[in-house]
Amino acid sequence: MEPRKATAGHVIYTRAQKKPKWNPGTILRNLIPFMTAVLFIIPLIWMFFVSLKKQGSGIGNVLQWFAPPYTFENYVHVIMDTDVLRWLVNSLIVGIITTLVTLIVTSLAAFAISQIQFSYKKFIFVFFLAGMMVPGEATIIPLYQIVKDLNLLDSYAGLILPGIASPLGVIILKSFFDGVPKEVIESAKMDGCSLFKIYYKIVVPLAKPAIASIAIFTFIGSWNNFLWPYLAIFSENLYTLPIGIPTFNSNYSQDYIVPMTVNAVASIPVIIAFFFFEKQIVKGISFTGIKG
Repeated sequence: MEPRKATAGHVIYTRAQKKPKWNPGTILRNLIPFMTAVLFIIPLIWMFFVSLKKQGSGIGNVLQWFAPPYTFENYVHVIMDTDVLRWLVNSLIVGIITTLVTLIVTSLAAFAISQIQFSYKKFIFVFFLAGMMVPGEATIIPLYQIVKDLNLLDSYAGLILPGIASPLGVIILKSFFDGVPKEVIESAKMDGCSLFKIYYKIVVPLAKPAIASIAIFTFIGSWNNFLWPYLAIFSENLYTLPIGIPTFNSNYSQDYIVPMTVNAVASIPVIIAFFFFEKQIVKGISFTGIKG
């Protein structure tokens, strides 16, 4: 520190500010994430610019995709004259209900495995671990047969119920529930709390970060799910966005304009949700790999 005289006669000490050193390693560490972000955002920018072009616009080179004139007529056409809004609502209904039911089922299962003593508890937990090793595609045929036998094909129930099983959610929540001090659980039992009160008044509030991460990834998985809705839904009014959007390539247009407009409309809610829940999404990514 070096002394510096003030106007009032006092001596003020200031710390020498260290300037960041820009060596090749630092530049490379900053450049790689920046270039990766650019690679991911360029398709989104291209999609929105294409959605603002007039239908049938002739494109001679890449720059003409981004050049004016622009119009919002495509958005009016997609929203007013097609079933995109209905498909958007279907995706929201399926995603929200699937997420809520999944949180209830996985949290109850994790609480039972973590805090309740019963026979074969370790075997059941290993069974959940084994469930993560089975690819989802391997269960499609028996799952389809079960839903067909229950007469749930072409219905909201047929879309929602197969998606509520989440072995990963049970494993993550169990690891958090295991971290709850035993003294707290025992004190609550001595005060007359039932197991259900311990579950929703003590254990669940302490695991809010893990629950938020499971909710985010469950909703994203439901929103992007294509294979199961494609097999289980036959009526166009029950389509979700992933199976409704490809129909525009054959039914509505042969060029890029209308399909890109539909993709832009479908992307807007997800982008808005990302801006609102950015911190929770980042925490969710870290919580999926860290034991609580």
